Amino acid sequence: MNIKFNIPLRFVENDKGMALLITLSVITVMIAATLELNRKARVAVFSAASARDRYTLSTMASSGINVAKAMLVKDKMESEIDSIQEDWSNTEKVSAALETISFQQGSVTFKIEDELGKIQANALVTFPESRKFNEAQRIMWDRFLRLFISPDFLETDSNPAAIISSVKDWLDSGDDEAITGLNGAESGYYQGLDPGYPCKNGLFHDLSELLLVKGIMPEFYYGTEEMPGISEYMTVGGITSTGDGKFTFDGKININTAKLPVLSALMPEGYEDLAPLIDEYRREADQEIYIHDLSGSTWYKKVPGCSDLKIDPGLITTSSDIFRIESTASLNDMKLTITTVILREQDKKDKRWRCKVLYVKCS
Repeated sequence: MNIKFNIPLRFVENDKGMALLITLSVITVMIAATLELNRKARVAVFSAASARDRYTLSTMASSGINVAKAMLVKDKMESEIDSIQEDWSNTEKVSAALETISFQQGSVTFKIEDELGKIQANALVTFPESRKFNEAQRIMWDRFLRLFISPDFLETDSNPAAIISSVKDWLDSGDDEAITGLNGAESGYYQGLDPGYPCKNGLFHDLSELLLVKGIMPEFYYGTEEMPGISEYMTVGGITSTGDGKFTFDGKININTAKLPVLSALMPEGYEDLAPLIDEYRREADQEIYIHDLSGSTWYKKVPGCSDLKIDPGLITTSSDIFRIESTASLNDMKLTITTVILREQDKKDKRWRCKVLYVKCS
């Protein structure tokens, strides 16, 4: 007996619709998966390209650092003094030196700054005891800070005397937490902040530690649109051995490389207006050849109007072996800067000059 089932047409049509719906769903999922795979592939390609470019940038910037070191070693072999008249301080000579290295793509630039052309933050107290002011440095700090501090802050904890006292308290040790002056600060003050932290009672190892000191505000440290910050003119460098396993900071500033605000701070009271004249004298040239000799410790007396000027000899020098190098590489709309501080020193065995890295940062 043949049994026949008559399936209504509406059920057949529904099955066809369901099959179409499933097919469309599968296709949609496959398209989404394909797009996601494509996106991940593109991200991977871009990431790989970015990593490749960053590695290339690092290599390029490092090459700039090496060229800068070579310039500084060559300079030391040719001259005992260091000044803004030398090749390492000349942008055209730097560009010419960079032509010794070439890249298929991208470019490299670098600049060199004399760290001893700046005020040494650690020299405010007399190391290694570090309990007393270096008086000549204290006076210079006061002149320097007054160039940057608005009269509006003279009655606050950000006035020069208050900042100087607080910096001394941050540096000094072995004084039973004694507070300097009326506005100094030891651990009791800093622990009471939110969040609190101890007073270091030791060296500044990074200049940004100044931001932790009472009275030093970010706009004072970094500067504003109207006024540069003190960080541009200060350094934590300058440490020297006393020969008995200890160290000190003599705080001497290279008068041949110091920027104008530092030059002004070096001037005795009442002579600040002579600083621009000294700066111009250093830079005076005839057909790109500097015409003034900066080798003597009192060359500044030859500047018109400065014959009676006497800068404390304990504050100045005309040479340096500590330099900051900033090398920037550019490639495919990307940039990378390597900043390093080097010590130029002579090998005891072969007597060759080399550059020892003291600090390095990549940004």
